[in-house]
Amino acid sequence: MEHAISANTNLRPFLLWTAITRLTRRFDLPATASPSGKPLPERDRMALLGRVLTDRAGPLRSRAAAVILLLYAQPVSRITRLTIDDIIRDGDQVLLRLGDPPSPMPEPVAALLLEYLGQRTNMRTATNRESRWLFPGRRAGEPPQPSTLSTLVQALGVPSIAGRAAAIRQHVLDLPAPVVATALGYHQVTTARLAAESGTTWSNYAPGDHRR
Repeated sequence: MEHAISANTNLRPFLLWTAITRLTRRFDLPATASPSGKPLPERDRMALLGRVLTDRAGPLRSRAAAVILLLYAQPVSRITRLTIDDIIRDGDQVLLRLGDPPSPMPEPVAALLLEYLGQRTNMRTATNRESRWLFPGRRAGEPPQPSTLSTLVQALGVPSIAGRAAAIRQHVLDLPAPVVATALGYHQVTTARLAAESGTTWSNYAPGDHRR
């Protein structure tokens, strides 16, 4: 669902360009509307994150994906492309490679991801046993479709788009937008816009090395 929404949003400017340049006849496009509504309130995001981490009744794969979405503001289209090499053990610390530098995993997030790492699904077929995907799909050698993973996350009661929007909004409130963009793999224009919309106090932050 989220992947389809993103594709529709990216297609709109192209269609308008074809009309302006007269590659196509002029036509009217309906106004775009966000199906997700507003981001979740922060208390709701944290409550969902706590429930996903502690309620062991849910499938481990779904819980692992939901935690990455709710804590690290990752879209399901990117979560499906993560590999087991993106989970890094550095001594006693566990990191998740989303950008540069990798993001630390606090407990009990690290414990959940490491537990899932040893119990990945769809690993029994002969061609899938060597899969490096963090979330292997049913088709050998392929990750799941974003819509599949989104359905699994939403089955836990986690709204994928509103949950991710809440997470990235909180990140830009807590840290400078350029730092968030680099660490979480977002475009700096996106995080700058979100920071401005959120009224962050980091609006005058200049990116770069501030240790000098």
